[in-house]
Amino acid sequence: MRIKRPQLIGCLLLAMLFLLAPIPAFSQSCALCYTQAASAGSRMIQALRSGILILIAPPTFMTIGLIFVCYCKRNQTRQPLDSIPPGDNW
Repeated sequence: MRIKRPQLIGCLLLAMLFLLAPIPAFSQSCALCYTQAASAGSRMIQALRSGILILIAPPTFMTIGLIFVCYCKRNQTRQPLDSIPPGDNW
């Protein structure tokens, strides 16, 4: 499967748009979280940072694991073209 030149240019422009967009455009500010973090001491700020890491780590590792499994199993679903019967190539 080859990517055509206009599609490649479109993908690159879309990636550039996402990279150049301001960070606050992607975040939504929770008023309760903001006020709690603003009025918190150093222990509370450290607890918030730890909580963010704890909530981000499992989905990240699961995504990496899924990509690894898909990469390892990628050749098991492919069939050579000569093994397909002549009438089954729809």
